[in-house]
Amino acid sequence: MPRILDDNSVMLAEKQMDERQLRDILNFAIDAAQAAGEFTLEHFNVDTSVEMKADDTPVTIADRGAEERLRERIDRAFPGHGIVGEEFGEKPGREPARWILDPIDGTYSFISGVPLYAVLVGFEWKGEVLAGVIHLPALRETVYAAKGQGCWWKRDAAGRSDASATAVRARVSDVADMSRARLVYGDSKNMYKHGHGTRFERLRNACYADRGWCDAYGYALVATGRAEITLDPIVSIWDTAALLPVVREAGGTLTDYQGHTTHRAAEIVATNGRLFEQVMAILGD
Repeated sequence: MPRILDDNSVMLAEKQMDERQLRDILNFAIDAAQAAGEFTLEHFNVDTSVEMKADDTPVTIADRGAEERLRERIDRAFPGHGIVGEEFGEKPGREPARWILDPIDGTYSFISGVPLYAVLVGFEWKGEVLAGVIHLPALRETVYAAKGQGCWWKRDAAGRSDASATAVRARVSDVADMSRARLVYGDSKNMYKHGHGTRFERLRNACYADRGWCDAYGYALVATGRAEITLDPIVSIWDTAALLPVVREAGGTLTDYQGHTTHRAAEIVATNGRLFEQVMAILGD
């Protein structure tokens, strides 16, 4: 049976980041993501104009403006850190620290008035992602984690400000039977387009229930025990960096389709951990 393989060969040795420093980094990331999220809400469900990029994906003023705001905050607080984001590329840093940003993960949801889009902020140190934030502005939910510090879920169904919400520990579900598993995913057409259609069908048929239209929201669902499996057939580093620490600190797995734990994969699948071996067996050729 397959096992989880880890690509983090660069370990924090001489320049170990201590727990307090990492907690400060995470708190900064949460605040930055929530501030960027508030900006996106100004343009949500108000007929914001849409452009199409060269890769035929949509982009709006909210995507660009949110990333600009994230970059400005990082540059002020950590001028030596590198930054890479979906809309404005990479700015190299002088330190072994890099912020990885997706200002709106799920732009198609955003432009369609579907409140499942997210602001993603990941923090990488010497090649390893140590902290990640999934902020869902329209849902008033934030799921976040740092290595060794657990995964936390902050939500406020009453619609109050994020600052007034209460954080609870997030954990994956304990479902261990594929016939009871909930599968969530984004665009099923992309599964076939990128050569994963047969795998996807096998996995879907093995599960109890499946739902689409998820993007980063699906990984938040896995981390908080509201789904067991989610997958994407094509991703970029800004799609995955924030997700990895969140899912892993919640007790789950996030790997490529071969079982390698990495935030640099071309495709990813998350599980609640208990179903990992079964999912790998189904996805395998």
